[in-house]
Amino acid sequence: MGKDAYEQAIEELKKLLIEKGELKASATEKIEQITAELGTQAPGSVATSAAVERIKAGFIHFKKEKYDMSPALYGELAKGQSPKYMVFACSDSRVCPSHILNFQPGEAFVVRNVANMVPPYCQTRYAGAGAAIEYAVLHLKVQNILVIGHSACGGIKGLMSIPDNGAVNSTDFIEDWVKIGLPAKARVKAVHGDAPFGELCTQCEKEAVNLSLGNLLTYPFVRDGLVNKTLALQGGYYDFVKGSFELWGLQFGLSSSFSVKDVATILHWKL
Repeated sequence: MGKDAYEQAIEELKKLLIEKGELKASATEKIEQITAELGTQAPGSVATSAAVERIKAGFIHFKKEKYDMSPALYGELAKGQSPKYMVFACSDSRVCPSHILNFQPGEAFVVRNVANMVPPYCQTRYAGAGAAIEYAVLHLKVQNILVIGHSACGGIKGLMSIPDNGAVNSTDFIEDWVKIGLPAKARVKAVHGDAPFGELCTQCEKEAVNLSLGNLLTYPFVRDGLVNKTLALQGGYYDFVKGSFELWGLQFGLSSSFSVKDVATILHWKL
C-alpha cells in the first residue's frame, strides 16, 4: 500500500467520522493505526516507489515521443530485425552505445559486459558471448562488428590492478572475466611500463579493444565473413571526459599472419 493510498484512506475515514458520529471511536482508532503504519514503512519503500515512478515516466515519454511518432518504423520492427551492426560495449552506465552513436531501434545488435571484452572462441566457456556472435553473424547477417572501449573504465582498472604474482582471485566473477584482457595488459606494460598508473589504464582501454578484435578472428564464421568481404571489424574508443570518439579498422588478409600488435589502422578518425 503506497503513501497516496494511505492518505486517501485517512481522508475517507475522516469523512465517515463526520457523517456518522457513532463510529467516532472506531474511526479514530483506525486513523491512528494507518498513521502509525505510514510512519513505519520499510526504509526502501520510498526509494522503490521513486524508482518505479521513474521507470513509468521513462516509458510514457518513450511511447509518446518516439513509439507513437514512428508507426512505420515500429511496424517494420514487429516483422523482424536486420541490424547492420553488432556492437560490444561496456556495461558502464555512462557509455550506452545507442545514445552516444545515435543508433535507432533495429540498427544495432548490442552486447554489453564489464570492460567490453570479446573472449576467444571456446565452446565450454563464455557461451553467452559466443552465442551472440554466432547469431549476429550467421542469422542476422550483420555487416560490421564494432568493439567500443571508453575512458575511466573500472573493468580495465581492475585488470591493471591484478597482482602479477598469480594471487588467488578476490572476487567471484570479475577478476576471472577481466583476465581475458591479460595479453593487452602485458603489452601495455611492456611498451609503457614506466608510465603512471592512470596512463597505463588509458593505454590498456584501447589495447583491450585490439585484443578483442583479435579474439573475434578465432571465430570461424567471423573469419569466413572477412574472407568473403561480407563482414568488417572496427574498434572504437569513447572519451566521455573530453567528449571525443576514435574509430579504427582491422586489416585482414589470407596471406597475413595475425597477432594483436598487427591490428592495422586502415580507418582512423577522431572527433
